[in-house]
Amino acid sequence: MPPDATDSPCAPGAGVLPGGARRVSLRRAPAGDVWAAAPGPAEVLPGGSGGVATLTAPAPPLPPRTGRRAHARAKVRGEGRGFLARAAAVTAGLTAAGALLGLVRDQILAGYFGAGAETDAFLVAWTVPEFASTLLIEDAMALILVPAFSRALARRPAALAGDPVRELVRGTLPRLTLVVGVVAAFLVAAAPAVVDLLAPGLSDRALAVDCVRLTATCVLTFALVGYCSAALRAHHVFLPPATIYVAYNVGIIGAMVLLREPWGVRSAAAGVAVGGVFMVLVQLPALLRELRTRPGPVRRPERPAAGAAGEGRLVVVGLIAPVVAFSLIRQSQTLIERFLAAPLPSGAISHLNYAQKIAQMPMILSLMLCTVSFPMVARALAAGDPEGARRRVERDLLTAAVVVLAGAAVVIATAPRIVELLFQRGEFGRADTVATAAVMRVYALGLLGQTMVGALVRCYFSAARPLWYPAAAMAAGLAATAAAGVPGAAAWGAVGIAAANAAGITLTAVLLLRGAHRQTVPVRSGPLGEDLLRLAGAAAGATGAGWLCSVAIGPAALAVAVAAFAAVAVLLLFLACSPRAPELPLLPRFSTRRRRTAHGRPHRAAPPAADASPVGGDVPLGHGHR
Repeated sequence: MPPDATDSPCAPGAGVLPGGARRVSLRRAPAGDVWAAAPGPAEVLPGGSGGVATLTAPAPPLPPRTGRRAHARAKVRGEGRGFLARAAAVTAGLTAAGALLGLVRDQILAGYFGAGAETDAFLVAWTVPEFASTLLIEDAMALILVPAFSRALARRPAALAGDPVRELVRGTLPRLTLVVGVVAAFLVAAAPAVVDLLAPGLSDRALAVDCVRLTATCVLTFALVGYCSAALRAHHVFLPPATIYVAYNVGIIGAMVLLREPWGVRSAAAGVAVGGVFMVLVQLPALLRELRTRPGPVRRPERPAAGAAGEGRLVVVGLIAPVVAFSLIRQSQTLIERFLAAPLPSGAISHLNYAQKIAQMPMILSLMLCTVSFPMVARALAAGDPEGARRRVERDLLTAAVVVLAGAAVVIATAPRIVELLFQRGEFGRADTVATAAVMRVYALGLLGQTMVGALVRCYFSAARPLWYPAAAMAAGLAATAAAGVPGAAAWGAVGIAAANAAGITLTAVLLLRGAHRQTVPVRSGPLGEDLLRLAGAAAGATGAGWLCSVAIGPAALAVAVAAFAAVAVLLLFLACSPRAPELPLLPRFSTRRRRTAHGRPHRAAPPAADASPVGGDVPLGHGHR
């Protein structure tokens, strides 16, 4: 039946045929062009018993879940204007809450155990959840599964034989659980070899082995967490995935507080295991609810749909190798840091860890928008709209750069005061503050590169066939980190290791930006690179303003607050006033360009047609998608 029912002679207003015609109400399925009879009273018109049905096509109804609550849920999931802004706000709030709890976790760890040999032993074991988190939650799992679920959702309206989404789950989740379960068991058994590989010469090897055996369980739980997060985000459900790090840190903090006396620093390792379970539990009900919902008509198939089976092979067999390789190489930077820091004096690994945790907070916040919009980029590509995907990616890259550069300016300007305010108490002394702040300032130099890598890699992995170029670029950056880290650690200790990290990740970002215009999402690398350089110059000025405020004020809390305000104000002033600053839809411009119409009246320049899609909504996906 055609999409426009008014073309039919049986449409409303076309007249009633004689002979006792029977009026049947039709409703349109929420996605696609499939029409189905809606239940309701059948009205028999007078005039006889014969019958030609008069078809009426009312306005599109509510989604299958009727009612006010279901309608609100549909709007939050992306069917109303401003969805992206709301999803980003929810993600930002819960991510900030998770980061705050992570800071409390690190404060408790520093206060209980300081920055000595015991903490170093735990942080070696902490490498396992860090590695697993990057591979199974943040990078590989999301980069593989979000496009796969997006393609399955795009096929859903036309799939009359089965549900492509459920077929994808049946084809991937059992195999994934089996594989990662075997890997987790292997790590538990091989914990002594893992410690020797990660940190040869560690002072308290036995303690590190015990901690590794506890943290290795997170390999299984993190894989399930990443699977649930990717599936929910592809469905435009962002609240449960945003809560995972809140649940994770609650588990670690609770374990340290309750088990500190009998277990010592092993309590933190046990908290990692408990927190992983909590992360699964906060998402599982939402995922089960989404899988039970199937819009449109369904007929049970005799065999799995070919498209879903193909997606299962994609996720499990061969084409995931580029994504996995990229994620492994990226996280190997942490392995190199720990390896180079192990022979250094006791506490070097701890200083690197605390500095990295604080310095990376701006990067985490800057990537939230990319996390929310990545499913839309993948859905746009699945619908054959690379131009819409390019607009979204470029806008996200510049917005993320503004956020991370503002945060980096504050970190560099106020590093000693931040560490003093957050950690200098208990076993964490003044010498630890000075050492951690020096490392933190150097780490911050690589934050823009970290953010660009995290955002640009989505351009390469949004399509059906991931590419090897990101892994090659990441390998070049890793080689640069190792080459600079060996002499850097010998000459400057932990500061030299941090400098090598910043240099390596910046090289990777440059390589990814240079190659982005040739990929599935054709990002314009030249203009984008120029905008990033201008933003970096403005951030340097913002850093100077923040540093002056930091050294001029006595109390640490007040100094950090005033310096942060000054740095952010200088950066935003540049964006608002400079005629060469990149234009972002989130920020006003005082130097707005104008054009004149044929009547001579000045008007604000209209946005180009390519940017007609609403900032807060989905990229247009065509008629066949929801």
